[in-house]
Amino acid sequence: MAIADIHERGGRGLLPWIKSGEPMIWLNAAAVSLSVVAVLGLLFLLAVRGFSHFWPRDVMLVNATYQGQERVLLGEVVEQVQVSGEQLREAGFELAGAGPFYGRSLIKQGNRDFFPSDFVWVLDEQLGERRYPAHVMVVERLEWGNFYGTLISVSRDGELLADASGEPAALWRAFQDLIDETLAVREQIGDIERGEIGANNYQMERLRLRERSLELEGALDTAAQAELAAERAALDVRYAALQEALYALYDSVDGFTYGARLADGREVELPVSKVVRAFRPNAMDTADKAWMYLKKLWEFLSAEPREANTEGGVFPAMFGTVLMVILMSIMVTPFGVVAAVYLREYARQGFVTRTIRVAVNNLAGVPSIVYGVFGLGFFVYFVGGEIDQLLFREALPSPTFGTPGLMWASLTLALLTLPVVIVATEEGLARIPKSIREGSLALGATRAETLWRVVLPMASPAMMTGLILAVARAAGEVAPLMLVGVVKLAPTLPLDGNYPYLHLDQKFMHLGFHIYDVGFQSPNVEAARPLVYATALLLVILIALLNFTAVHLRNRLRERYKSLEN
Repeated sequence: MAIADIHERGGRGLLPWIKSGEPMIWLNAAAVSLSVVAVLGLLFLLAVRGFSHFWPRDVMLVNATYQGQERVLLGEVVEQVQVSGEQLREAGFELAGAGPFYGRSLIKQGNRDFFPSDFVWVLDEQLGERRYPAHVMVVERLEWGNFYGTLISVSRDGELLADASGEPAALWRAFQDLIDETLAVREQIGDIERGEIGANNYQMERLRLRERSLELEGALDTAAQAELAAERAALDVRYAALQEALYALYDSVDGFTYGARLADGREVELPVSKVVRAFRPNAMDTADKAWMYLKKLWEFLSAEPREANTEGGVFPAMFGTVLMVILMSIMVTPFGVVAAVYLREYARQGFVTRTIRVAVNNLAGVPSIVYGVFGLGFFVYFVGGEIDQLLFREALPSPTFGTPGLMWASLTLALLTLPVVIVATEEGLARIPKSIREGSLALGATRAETLWRVVLPMASPAMMTGLILAVARAAGEVAPLMLVGVVKLAPTLPLDGNYPYLHLDQKFMHLGFHIYDVGFQSPNVEAARPLVYATALLLVILIALLNFTAVHLRNRLRERYKSLEN
């Protein structure tokens, strides 16, 4: 609004302008703009702090005075801050200058198996000349975090393939060849361990439960025992063959080693079987780093976590989140719609109905942890325990459904989001004109046919709105899931190739709980911090994709039935 316009309105009187409601319009616009800026700023912070972690940084070699000793540091500068000189002096630091602020760098030196800590804080004035040698390598490992050093030799089964005395390119190529061969063998090992051996063990467990079931029924006669023994013998033979193949694969790469020199001059020999990848960031151009960035980002999205969830990927957590939301949506939608239809179409509108509506609205404000406690006590211990007594007696005392799992987590969140679906659906039913119902009845349709063929299709956009709100709330919930099914690390996915394929009794991983675990329960806070940002942004993106899918479906339904509303 122009200044002259404001003065003109002030000349006519400020009170009429306020009564017109125009100031509230501007106030609301400012509030919406501020909210949008805050959300975009949060997303930008998550993206910068999270996804920048996967960019290969240059590795610095520098002489430093650290903890009163002269040391050679080799690592990445992951963070730089300004610290008050007064605070440093009070902490006992001897500072050469008298400035008010001093730079402080967080250096990731890795090599957790050789140094006390893989992250060190060093004042910039304690660092000497910074160098970035092209031959320095970064080795990402399955255990002990990153390794920083210089490659000096590569060996296969005790036979030296190449060393630093030869051509550097040949040494590096021999190292990469061994890594590629090891990765191929590791993939075969994973297929056998999780695929074939996992399926074999699953069949063995089912065989044990069948034997126990026959025993409880008194039908474990000689013929049944012989049949079970024959099946068990066949599975034992198959397991022995798989174990032999597995040991052969392990032995084929056990002799692969590489020699490296640490920053302090020590020379060590390490197994190639623990290597995920190795690269030389100081010798890489922008295109090479971009390609490496994409590979590490894909690993984050598709791989499993390792090193106490501080490295690797989040695919099991992402898979568990999506599967739980889908199951929750399947459970909550029918119950919510049926309840809303009864309250709006069939229930007599009076004191009882109004009381029920008030109770439903109040349920939407109950803290989520209360639902978690209820789900643990009612669904898990009571319902699950009764199901085990009726259907899974052969597995007792080991619980099947009498323990937290995917089904109880989905059902608990369905109960949590049920009021949202009921209210949204009931409002959609209330907006349908009475004339449409009367017209359908006048044409000879029954009340049930009118509801099923006319009213519910027209109210479907409102149902989708309720589902969108339910997904938005349930996907980010953590507190109830900690009680009814989510775990820090699940060895297998709840959906696999073993009958019945979807294992509703299994525990699962969730992105929300993964953020909590990495951020607050990690033994290595500095290493986990970037993954907290990256996982949080991934959760926001995942919820947005689920919501956009539901919104697209709702818009299509709305366009389809718009003519009927008019």
